[in-house]
Amino acid sequence: MTRLFLIAGESSGDRLGAALIRGLRTLEPGVELHGIGGPEMIAEGFESLFPMETLSVMGLAEVVPRLPDLFRRRDAAVAAIADLRPDALVTIDSPDFCLRVARKARAARLDLPTIHYVAPSVWAWRAGRAAKMARVVDHVLALLPFEPPFMEAAGMSCDFVGHPVVADPQASEAERAAFRAEAGGEVALVLPGSRRGEVTRLAPIFGAALERLPEGTRVAVPAVPHLEQTVRDLIRTWPGDPMLVTDPVRKRAAFGAARAALAASGTVSLELAAAGTPMVIAYDMNWFSRQIVSRMLKVDTVTLVNLIAGRKVVPEFLGPACRPGPVGEAFARLISVPSERDAQAAALDGAMTALGRGGAAPGLRAARSVMAHLSK
Repeated sequence: MTRLFLIAGESSGDRLGAALIRGLRTLEPGVELHGIGGPEMIAEGFESLFPMETLSVMGLAEVVPRLPDLFRRRDAAVAAIADLRPDALVTIDSPDFCLRVARKARAARLDLPTIHYVAPSVWAWRAGRAAKMARVVDHVLALLPFEPPFMEAAGMSCDFVGHPVVADPQASEAERAAFRAEAGGEVALVLPGSRRGEVTRLAPIFGAALERLPEGTRVAVPAVPHLEQTVRDLIRTWPGDPMLVTDPVRKRAAFGAARAALAASGTVSLELAAAGTPMVIAYDMNWFSRQIVSRMLKVDTVTLVNLIAGRKVVPEFLGPACRPGPVGEAFARLISVPSERDAQAAALDGAMTALGRGGAAPGLRAARSVMAHLSK
Protein backbone atom coordinates (compact mmCIF):
# COMPACT_ATOMS: atom_id res chain seq x y z
CA MET A 1 0.00 0.00 0.00
CA THR A 2 1.32 3.44 -0.95
CA ARG A 3 1.76 5.93 1.90
CA LEU A 4 2.04 9.64 1.08
CA PHE A 5 2.51 12.78 3.15
CA LEU A 6 0.72 15.77 1.55
CA ILE A 7 1.17 19.42 2.54
CA ALA A 8 -1.04 22.31 1.38
CA GLY A 9 -0.57 25.71 3.01
CA GLU A 10 -3.30 27.88 1.50
CA SER A 11 -6.68 27.66 -0.22
CA SER A 12 -5.31 27.29 -3.76
CA GLY A 13 -3.19 24.34 -2.65
CA ASP A 14 -6.10 22.87 -0.69
CA ARG A 15 -8.16 22.83 -3.87
CA LEU A 16 -5.38 21.10 -5.80
CA GLY A 17 -4.84 18.69 -2.93
CA ALA A 18 -8.49 17.67 -2.83
CA ALA A 19 -8.47 16.88 -6.56
CA LEU A 20 -5.19 14.98 -6.14
CA ILE A 21 -6.70 12.92 -3.31
CA ARG A 22 -9.64 11.97 -5.53
CA GLY A 23 -7.23 10.99 -8.29
CA LEU A 24 -5.01 8.93 -6.00
CA ARG A 25 -8.00 7.03 -4.59
CA THR A 26 -9.22 6.32 -8.13
CA LEU A 27 -5.86 4.71 -8.92
CA GLU A 28 -5.36 3.03 -5.54
CA PRO A 29 -8.45 3.00 -3.29
CA GLY A 30 -6.43 1.96 -0.23
CA VAL A 31 -3.74 4.65 -0.56
CA GLU A 32 -2.67 5.92 2.88
CA LEU A 33 -2.64 9.72 3.11
CA HIS A 34 -1.30 11.91 5.91
CA GLY A 35 -0.23 15.54 6.27
CA ILE A 36 -1.63 19.06 6.31
CA GLY A 37 -4.62 20.33 4.38
CA GLY A 38 -7.65 22.58 4.48
CA PRO A 39 -11.42 22.19 4.30
CA GLU A 40 -11.54 20.84 0.74
CA MET A 41 -9.00 18.10 1.49
CA ILE A 42 -10.71 17.33 4.81
CA ALA A 43 -14.02 16.97 2.96
CA GLU A 44 -12.33 14.14 1.04
CA GLY A 45 -11.70 12.31 4.34
CA PHE A 46 -8.18 13.66 4.84
CA GLU A 47 -7.09 14.24 8.45
CA SER A 48 -4.87 17.32 8.87
CA LEU A 49 -1.99 17.30 11.34
CA PHE A 50 -3.03 20.83 12.38
CA PRO A 51 -5.30 23.52 10.87
CA MET A 52 -3.96 24.69 7.52
CA GLU A 53 -5.15 28.22 8.31
CA THR A 54 -2.32 28.60 10.83
CA LEU A 55 0.08 28.74 7.88
CA SER A 56 -1.79 31.40 5.89
CA VAL A 57 0.10 34.59 6.69
CA MET A 58 0.64 37.41 4.18
CA GLY A 59 3.03 40.35 4.38
CA LEU A 60 6.29 40.90 6.23
CA ALA A 61 4.68 42.77 9.13
CA GLU A 62 2.29 39.86 9.68
CA VAL A 63 4.88 37.09 9.24
CA VAL A 64 7.59 38.29 11.65
CA PRO A 65 5.56 37.93 14.88
CA ARG A 66 4.36 34.54 13.70
CA LEU A 67 7.80 33.09 12.92
CA PRO A 68 8.20 31.08 16.16
CA ASP A 69 4.84 29.38 15.60
CA LEU A 70 5.59 28.76 11.91
CA PHE A 71 8.92 27.15 12.86
CA ARG A 72 7.10 24.92 15.35
CA ARG A 73 4.61 23.92 12.65
CA ARG A 74 7.47 23.16 10.27
CA ASP A 75 9.22 21.00 12.86
CA ALA A 76 5.97 19.19 13.72
CA ALA A 77 5.52 18.31 10.05
CA VAL A 78 9.14 17.12 9.77
CA ALA A 79 8.73 14.95 12.89
CA ALA A 80 5.52 13.41 11.51
CA ILE A 81 7.27 12.61 8.22
CA ALA A 82 10.12 10.94 10.14
CA ASP A 83 7.66 8.85 12.17
CA LEU A 84 5.45 7.82 9.26
CA ARG A 85 8.25 7.13 6.74
CA PRO A 86 6.00 7.82 3.71
CA ASP A 87 6.81 6.59 0.22
CA ALA A 88 6.93 10.24 -0.84
CA LEU A 89 6.42 13.79 0.37
CA VAL A 90 4.07 15.78 -1.89
CA THR A 91 4.15 19.54 -1.27
CA ILE A 92 1.44 21.63 -2.90
CA ASP A 93 2.07 25.29 -3.76
CA SER A 94 3.04 27.52 -0.73
CA PRO A 95 6.79 27.16 -1.44
CA ASP A 96 7.91 29.29 1.51
CA PHE A 97 6.60 26.77 4.03
CA CYS A 98 6.55 23.59 1.95
CA LEU A 99 10.14 23.72 0.74
CA ARG A 100 11.41 24.46 4.25
CA VAL A 101 9.71 21.28 5.41
CA ALA A 102 11.13 19.38 2.43
CA ARG A 103 14.63 20.65 3.17
CA LYS A 104 14.59 19.46 6.79
CA ALA A 105 12.84 16.19 5.95
CA ARG A 106 15.39 15.39 3.26
CA ALA A 107 18.26 16.26 5.59
CA ALA A 108 16.95 13.60 7.97
CA ARG A 109 16.23 11.08 5.20
CA LEU A 110 18.23 11.55 2.03
CA ASP A 111 16.29 8.96 0.03
CA LEU A 112 12.87 10.57 0.63
CA PRO A 113 11.21 11.14 -2.78
CA THR A 114 9.88 14.70 -2.89
CA ILE A 115 7.29 15.97 -5.36
CA HIS A 116 6.11 19.58 -5.66
CA TYR A 117 2.75 20.46 -7.20
CA VAL A 118 2.81 23.84 -9.02
CA ALA A 119 5.96 24.93 -10.82
CA PRO A 120 7.43 28.33 -9.88
CA SER A 121 6.87 30.91 -12.64
CA VAL A 122 10.56 31.11 -13.51
CA TRP A 123 9.60 31.81 -17.13
CA ALA A 124 8.38 35.23 -15.92
CA TRP A 125 10.82 36.25 -13.18
CA ARG A 126 13.38 35.02 -10.61
CA ALA A 127 14.73 32.15 -12.67
CA GLY A 128 16.98 31.07 -9.78
CA ARG A 129 13.99 29.68 -7.88
CA ALA A 130 14.03 26.48 -9.95
CA ALA A 131 17.66 25.73 -9.10
CA LYS A 132 16.96 26.26 -5.39
CA MET A 133 13.92 24.01 -5.56
CA ALA A 134 15.94 21.28 -7.30
CA ARG A 135 18.08 20.89 -4.16
CA VAL A 136 15.14 19.33 -2.30
CA VAL A 137 12.60 18.38 -5.01
CA ASP A 138 12.87 15.44 -7.43
CA HIS A 139 9.71 15.84 -9.48
CA VAL A 140 7.32 18.69 -10.33
CA LEU A 141 3.65 18.68 -11.36
CA ALA A 142 3.15 21.68 -13.66
CA LEU A 143 -0.11 23.52 -14.31
CA LEU A 144 1.02 25.16 -17.58
CA PRO A 145 2.09 23.29 -20.72
CA PHE A 146 5.27 25.30 -21.33
CA GLU A 147 6.73 24.80 -17.82
CA PRO A 148 8.36 21.30 -17.94
CA PRO A 149 11.46 22.36 -19.92
CA PHE A 150 12.27 25.03 -17.32
CA MET A 151 12.05 22.51 -14.49
CA GLU A 152 14.03 19.87 -16.38
CA ALA A 153 16.78 22.39 -17.15
CA ALA A 154 17.12 22.93 -13.38
CA GLY A 155 17.56 19.19 -12.78
CA MET A 156 14.05 17.99 -11.87
CA SER A 157 11.69 15.73 -13.78
CA CYS A 158 8.38 17.40 -14.58
CA ASP A 159 4.97 16.50 -16.00
CA PHE A 160 2.33 18.89 -17.25
CA VAL A 161 -0.84 17.68 -15.49
CA GLY A 162 -3.35 20.36 -16.51
CA HIS A 163 -4.77 23.44 -14.86
CA PRO A 164 -7.66 23.03 -12.38
CA VAL A 165 -9.65 25.74 -14.17
CA VAL A 166 -10.50 23.27 -16.95
CA ALA A 167 -12.53 21.22 -14.46
CA ASP A 168 -14.50 24.18 -13.09
CA PRO A 169 -18.28 23.90 -13.59
CA GLN A 170 -19.68 26.44 -16.04
CA ALA A 171 -23.04 28.17 -16.13
CA SER A 172 -25.89 26.44 -17.93
CA GLU A 173 -27.76 28.19 -20.72
CA ALA A 174 -30.68 28.64 -18.33
CA GLU A 175 -28.43 30.31 -15.74
CA ARG A 176 -26.94 32.62 -18.36
CA ALA A 177 -30.37 33.56 -19.70
CA ALA A 178 -31.69 34.23 -16.19
CA PHE A 179 -28.77 36.53 -15.42
CA ARG A 180 -29.24 38.47 -18.66
CA ALA A 181 -32.93 38.83 -17.88
CA GLU A 182 -32.11 40.15 -14.40
CA ALA A 183 -29.60 42.60 -15.90
CA GLY A 184 -32.15 43.76 -18.45
CA GLY A 185 -29.77 43.78 -21.41
CA GLU A 186 -26.20 43.12 -22.54
CA VAL A 187 -23.84 42.43 -19.65
CA ALA A 188 -20.36 43.92 -19.28
CA LEU A 189 -18.36 42.15 -16.57
CA VAL A 190 -15.89 44.27 -14.58
CA LEU A 191 -13.40 42.74 -12.13
CA PRO A 192 -11.06 45.26 -10.46
CA GLY A 193 -9.29 42.64 -8.32
CA SER A 194 -9.62 40.51 -5.20
CA ARG A 195 -7.24 42.36 -2.84
CA ARG A 196 -8.17 45.59 -1.12
CA GLY A 197 -5.13 47.49 -2.40
CA GLU A 198 -5.62 46.64 -6.05
CA VAL A 199 -9.38 47.21 -5.91
CA THR A 200 -9.00 50.71 -4.47
CA ARG A 201 -6.26 51.50 -7.00
CA LEU A 202 -8.01 50.12 -10.09
CA ALA A 203 -11.69 50.91 -9.43
CA PRO A 204 -11.40 54.65 -10.29
CA ILE A 205 -9.59 53.82 -13.53
CA PHE A 206 -12.08 51.12 -14.50
CA GLY A 207 -15.02 53.33 -13.60
CA ALA A 208 -13.77 56.15 -15.82
CA ALA A 209 -13.12 53.65 -18.64
CA LEU A 210 -16.78 52.59 -18.55
CA GLU A 211 -17.88 56.04 -19.76
CA ARG A 212 -17.22 54.68 -23.27
CA LEU A 213 -19.58 51.71 -22.97
CA PRO A 214 -22.39 51.41 -25.54
CA GLU A 215 -25.67 52.77 -24.22
CA GLY A 216 -27.87 50.19 -22.51
CA THR A 217 -25.00 47.96 -21.36
CA ARG A 218 -25.42 46.75 -17.76
CA VAL A 219 -22.29 46.42 -15.64
CA ALA A 220 -21.87 43.39 -13.34
CA VAL A 221 -19.12 43.46 -10.71
CA PRO A 222 -18.22 40.20 -8.93
CA ALA A 223 -16.63 40.75 -5.50
CA VAL A 224 -15.20 38.52 -2.80
CA PRO A 225 -17.43 38.66 0.31
CA HIS A 226 -14.91 40.33 2.63
CA LEU A 227 -14.57 43.26 0.19
CA GLU A 228 -18.27 43.60 -0.59
CA GLN A 229 -18.77 46.95 1.17
CA THR A 230 -15.51 48.39 -0.16
CA VAL A 231 -16.46 47.49 -3.73
CA ARG A 232 -20.03 48.71 -3.25
CA ASP A 233 -18.76 52.12 -2.16
CA LEU A 234 -16.26 52.35 -5.02
CA ILE A 235 -18.71 51.49 -7.82
CA ARG A 236 -21.60 53.62 -6.56
CA THR A 237 -21.03 56.35 -9.19
CA TRP A 238 -20.00 54.09 -12.08
CA PRO A 239 -21.93 54.17 -15.36
CA GLY A 240 -23.98 51.13 -16.33
CA ASP A 241 -26.07 50.86 -13.14
CA PRO A 242 -23.61 48.32 -11.66
CA MET A 243 -24.84 45.08 -10.10
CA LEU A 244 -22.70 43.69 -7.29
CA VAL A 245 -22.32 39.89 -7.41
CA THR A 246 -20.97 37.95 -4.41
CA ASP A 247 -22.79 34.60 -4.55
CA PRO A 248 -20.61 31.95 -6.30
CA VAL A 249 -23.49 30.57 -8.38
CA ARG A 250 -24.49 34.05 -9.58
CA LYS A 251 -20.83 34.82 -10.27
CA ARG A 252 -20.65 31.75 -12.51
CA ALA A 253 -23.82 32.90 -14.28
CA ALA A 254 -22.37 36.42 -14.73
CA PHE A 255 -19.19 35.01 -16.29
CA GLY A 256 -21.23 33.02 -18.76
CA ALA A 257 -23.73 35.79 -19.52
CA ALA A 258 -21.25 38.60 -20.15
CA ARG A 259 -20.60 39.90 -23.63
CA ALA A 260 -17.06 40.82 -22.55
CA ALA A 261 -15.03 41.50 -19.40
CA LEU A 262 -12.62 44.13 -18.13
CA ALA A 263 -10.41 42.54 -15.50
CA ALA A 264 -7.36 43.06 -13.35
CA SER A 265 -4.41 40.86 -14.27
CA GLY A 266 -4.32 37.48 -12.54
CA THR A 267 -5.71 33.95 -12.67
CA VAL A 268 -9.17 35.44 -13.31
CA SER A 269 -8.11 35.60 -16.96
CA LEU A 270 -8.18 31.79 -17.02
CA GLU A 271 -11.59 31.71 -15.31
CA LEU A 272 -12.90 34.04 -18.00
CA ALA A 273 -11.27 31.92 -20.71
CA ALA A 274 -12.91 28.80 -19.28
CA ALA A 275 -16.28 30.57 -19.50
CA GLY A 276 -15.50 31.64 -23.08
CA THR A 277 -15.75 35.33 -22.16
CA PRO A 278 -13.59 37.71 -24.25
CA MET A 279 -11.67 40.18 -22.11
CA VAL A 280 -9.47 43.24 -21.75
CA ILE A 281 -6.81 43.06 -19.03
CA ALA A 282 -5.56 46.16 -17.18
CA TYR A 283 -3.34 46.52 -14.14
CA ASP A 284 -1.20 49.03 -12.29
CA MET A 285 0.65 49.18 -8.98
CA ASN A 286 2.43 51.84 -6.98
CA TRP A 287 5.40 53.54 -8.65
CA PHE A 288 8.07 51.81 -6.56
CA SER A 289 6.67 48.29 -7.12
CA ARG A 290 6.26 49.05 -10.81
CA GLN A 291 9.96 49.92 -11.14
CA ILE A 292 11.04 46.71 -9.43
CA VAL A 293 8.70 44.42 -11.34
CA SER A 294 9.45 45.98 -14.73
CA ARG A 295 13.16 45.25 -14.23
CA MET A 296 12.56 41.64 -13.16
CA LEU A 297 9.99 40.54 -15.75
CA LYS A 298 11.29 38.31 -18.55
CA VAL A 299 8.09 38.26 -20.64
CA ASP A 300 6.27 40.95 -22.60
CA THR A 301 2.80 39.92 -21.38
CA VAL A 302 1.52 38.80 -17.98
CA THR A 303 -1.81 37.43 -19.19
CA LEU A 304 -1.70 33.64 -19.07
CA VAL A 305 -3.98 33.27 -22.08
CA ASN A 306 -1.47 35.26 -24.15
CA LEU A 307 1.45 33.22 -22.83
CA ILE A 308 -0.28 29.96 -23.70
CA ALA A 309 -1.32 31.22 -27.14
CA GLY A 310 2.14 32.60 -27.84
CA ARG A 311 0.68 35.91 -29.01
CA LYS A 312 -1.29 38.83 -27.60
CA VAL A 313 -4.83 37.70 -28.28
CA VAL A 314 -6.10 39.53 -25.17
CA PRO A 315 -5.60 43.34 -25.12
CA GLU A 316 -3.44 44.24 -22.14
CA PHE A 317 -2.83 47.64 -20.48
CA LEU A 318 -0.16 47.53 -17.79
CA GLY A 319 1.57 50.16 -15.68
CA PRO A 320 1.63 53.57 -17.44
CA ALA A 321 -0.70 52.19 -20.14
CA CYS A 322 -3.42 51.50 -17.56
CA ARG A 323 -5.40 54.69 -18.23
CA PRO A 324 -9.16 55.19 -18.68
CA GLY A 325 -8.94 56.39 -22.29
CA PRO A 326 -7.17 53.47 -23.98
CA VAL A 327 -8.66 50.87 -21.64
CA GLY A 328 -12.19 52.17 -22.20
CA GLU A 329 -11.74 52.36 -25.96
CA ALA A 330 -10.52 48.76 -26.18
CA PHE A 331 -13.32 47.49 -23.93
CA ALA A 332 -16.03 49.36 -25.84
CA ARG A 333 -14.66 48.03 -29.13
CA LEU A 334 -14.63 44.44 -27.81
CA ILE A 335 -18.26 44.76 -26.76
CA SER A 336 -19.35 46.44 -30.00
CA VAL A 337 -17.41 44.52 -32.68
CA PRO A 338 -18.51 40.88 -33.11
CA SER A 339 -15.45 39.91 -35.19
CA GLU A 340 -13.10 40.92 -32.34
CA ARG A 341 -15.07 38.86 -29.85
CA ASP A 342 -15.22 35.87 -32.19
CA ALA A 343 -11.47 35.95 -32.85
CA GLN A 344 -10.66 36.11 -29.16
CA ALA A 345 -13.22 33.44 -28.25
CA ALA A 346 -11.52 31.01 -30.65
CA ALA A 347 -8.14 31.73 -29.03
CA LEU A 348 -9.64 31.22 -25.54
CA ASP A 349 -11.01 27.84 -26.59
CA GLY A 350 -7.56 26.88 -27.87
CA ALA A 351 -5.97 27.95 -24.60
CA MET A 352 -8.38 25.76 -22.62
CA THR A 353 -7.55 22.79 -24.83
CA ALA A 354 -3.84 23.46 -24.25
CA LEU A 355 -4.49 23.54 -20.48
CA GLY A 356 -6.05 20.08 -20.57
CA ARG A 357 -9.75 20.53 -21.29
CA GLY A 358 -11.16 17.47 -22.98
CA GLY A 359 -8.69 15.08 -21.36
CA ALA A 360 -8.47 13.40 -17.97
CA ALA A 361 -9.20 15.60 -14.95
CA PRO A 362 -6.08 17.43 -13.71
CA GLY A 363 -6.28 15.74 -10.30
CA LEU A 364 -6.23 12.30 -11.92
CA ARG A 365 -3.35 13.30 -14.20
CA ALA A 366 -1.45 14.58 -11.17
CA ALA A 367 -2.10 11.30 -9.33
CA ARG A 368 -0.84 9.30 -12.30
CA SER A 369 2.31 11.42 -12.40
CA VAL A 370 2.94 10.86 -8.66
CA MET A 371 2.49 7.10 -8.97
CA ALA A 372 4.59 6.89 -12.12
CA HIS A 373 7.42 8.77 -10.44
CA LEU A 374 7.35 6.38 -7.47
CA SER A 375 7.47 3.35 -9.75
CA LYS A 376 10.72 4.45 -11.43
